[in-house]
Amino acid sequence: MIWKKTMSLADCNKFCQQTAISHLGIEFTQLGDDYLEATVPVDHRTVQPFGLLHGGISATLAETLGSLGAALCCDENQIPVGTELNISHIKAVRQGKARGKAKPVHLGGSSQVWQIDIYNEKDELCAVSRLSVRVLDKK
Repeated sequence: MIWKKTMSLADCNKFCQQTAISHLGIEFTQLGDDYLEATVPVDHRTVQPFGLLHGGISATLAETLGSLGAALCCDENQIPVGTELNISHIKAVRQGKARGKAKPVHLGGSSQVWQIDIYNEKDELCAVSRLSVRVLDKK
């Protein structure tokens, strides 16, 4: 297991209440030994004018997953801050929910890199993303 902090899925979702994350309907759904998953609904809050999941929302889902994963892999006296996010959109998501799955690529003392893949409800890959994180000491 990679996690240095223990949080339940309920704790993860409660932690994000009253933020953009909860406003968009992002919900953490699975916490495995080395991965974290969340979903976002495809609805009036998250689509672009053509009715497709907005690319910025996919990026928000990716950053949310990578950032919380990074936080769970930090010591108590550390905080993660995102330094770079890239995302490639492969297939449009038109309805239902999109599901993101984050796994670490690198867990270092001062930096982390996370791979976040986004799928539709048919389990088809719709986007791939990578988040780089700097690990800072709390001040």
